[in-house]
Amino acid sequence: MTLAQPETNSTPHRISVVIPVYQGEKTLVGVVNELLPYREVSTTKGGHDYVVSEVLLVFDHGPDNSAAVIRSLTSSIDIVRGVWLSRNFGQHAATLAGMASAGGDWVVTMDEDGQHDPAAIADLLDTAMAENASVTYAMPSNPAPHGVLRNMASKSAKRTVRFLLSSDDATSYQSFRLVTGEVARSVAAYAGHGVYLDVAMGWIADKTATCPVMLREEGDRRSGYRLRSLLSHFWRMVISSGTRGLRMVSLVGAVFALAGIGLAIYFVIAYLTGHGAGQQGWTSTMVVLLVSTGAILFALGVIAEYVGVNVNMAMGKPAYLIVSDPALGPLGKTVHKAPATLPSGPVADAG
Repeated sequence: MTLAQPETNSTPHRISVVIPVYQGEKTLVGVVNELLPYREVSTTKGGHDYVVSEVLLVFDHGPDNSAAVIRSLTSSIDIVRGVWLSRNFGQHAATLAGMASAGGDWVVTMDEDGQHDPAAIADLLDTAMAENASVTYAMPSNPAPHGVLRNMASKSAKRTVRFLLSSDDATSYQSFRLVTGEVARSVAAYAGHGVYLDVAMGWIADKTATCPVMLREEGDRRSGYRLRSLLSHFWRMVISSGTRGLRMVSLVGAVFALAGIGLAIYFVIAYLTGHGAGQQGWTSTMVVLLVSTGAILFALGVIAEYVGVNVNMAMGKPAYLIVSDPALGPLGKTVHKAPATLPSGPVADAG
């Protein structure tokens, strides 16, 4: 008697590609055109069949004419769909909105600037299947094309969050990622306002993996991230990491308390032994006051950030809001001006 061979699923992996769009007027057409060949079933090096079943362009109200480009692509290409947000919510919120709208077995998130090569999707899928990972990040095998200072800042921020989370996943966070459809849609459903996307996925993902990918140069546009937005990005990642930041505040308080006790003991001993006679102590007093006051204000600031996030969530502030294309709604209606003079003669019978 021979054992029956297990049945194999002959249907290809359906992949939804989510692209947040903020300044994609010059680069978006090229990115979508590179994805079009994968509308047909392709096979990875590992033997997995896959097909890009849909491309979701999430309009995040950028300053350029991206909306017109999205409308043109959706009207001319069957797999391209536009996802319209009510206002600018930021890249992570736009990505969540695209995930919520995706229907594929897998969701791939890509940037709009062309630095992510669609051909690498096959490698991400092979890695995910080989390591049984529900989230797979594209790990750049070359320096990211952002400049030395920004790359150093990015690495430092990820190391900080890695310490806060006690997890190695933080150093792998990238905007080019492959996520199972169930995880992607679930995260989009429960992630609240201010929650960092990758941290939220780490709460439920059973296993994450990384895949080496070569990054390309960005398209002909300036980055939408400035120093202020990058700092906000980092701080949101810290706050989303859990309550360990509050524990660090307690640790800082304990350290300063011990330092204060030690300094008090030193002054008592110096006074009793006569080494402190004649010393005014104004400078040391001011230093202690400034340092301790700064530590207190820093601790209060961290606590206030946590309280602010919870207040926003308690008040129901949404992470994003999907609407219909504004051009098709009441805001898209144009004004028809009446003629300056009424035509002379009898009025035609409407009946």
